[in-house]
Amino acid sequence: MIGGCSPERLAAERAALVALLRLGRRPWSECREAIGQPGGASLALERELSETGGQRLLEPPDPSPLVAAATRDMAAWEEAGLTLVTVLDPGYPVNLRLVHDHPPLIFVAGRLSDRDGRSVAVIGSRSASPAGLRAAGRIARHLVEEGWTVISGLAAGIDTAAHRATLDAGGRTLAVIGTGLERAYPAQNASLQRLIASRHAVVSQFWPDARPSRSSFPQRNAVMSGLARASVVVEAGARSGARVQARIALAHGRPVFVTEPSLSEPWIRDLAGLPGVHVASAPSDITATLTRLHSDDLRE
Repeated sequence: MIGGCSPERLAAERAALVALLRLGRRPWSECREAIGQPGGASLALERELSETGGQRLLEPPDPSPLVAAATRDMAAWEEAGLTLVTVLDPGYPVNLRLVHDHPPLIFVAGRLSDRDGRSVAVIGSRSASPAGLRAAGRIARHLVEEGWTVISGLAAGIDTAAHRATLDAGGRTLAVIGTGLERAYPAQNASLQRLIASRHAVVSQFWPDARPSRSSFPQRNAVMSGLARASVVVEAGARSGARVQARIALAHGRPVFVTEPSLSEPWIRDLAGLPGVHVASAPSDITATLTRLHSDDLRE
């Protein structure tokens, strides 16, 4: 974040960041580190343009056309109702900023809220059992009753059950998706995605027109973990993205909860033996543990 800079300087830095990422020469993690150096995104972009094939150019290309193109992109996204939030902005989510692998930018359809800092991710299998779907709904409703925002990934199965139960209970939910915001995956959740965007927020770390890919969903899981205070695995097989998120959440230093019935899965039994993992026999176990772990900053 650029503290105390003028709106004009912040706008220029945001455009330079988008231009740097659009170049696609380096992983986004390296770009995030580069813009934290003296000179910020503008100098990072100039440095990137000054080298090719490991050689420094005597006359590097002018970055102005790239910055102008990025500025046009940003205006088009705003016109389409999408909000760009970068690590340079004070509105970048606090929970996400605290994890080591936070993305340099996210896109939001809808509106983020300060209350989203008090959030829990409810995740699990796309092909969940009826019992698993009911459990996801119970957990989401309890979280709503206790004043928590419910985060999930808008996938079929557990994710959908968590989002719908939250909406039905009058709570707040965030959907973190593995495509750009101009797309819906799975297609049958397109109407749910629009509903959440109209009332709450849908979040993506990908360019708005990005298609789903094999790597995009694990990346989505990392952002979901970063946004949430904790992740709850309701029901999931060994190849589920929930397993990926559980591992990432522990690396983030965020607690992971597993439901008692899910212990029938060998990988979840193994997970339950790790530090930072809690077995919940009832939804109230989750909020009681979170209150204990965050007694200082969760006081009303």
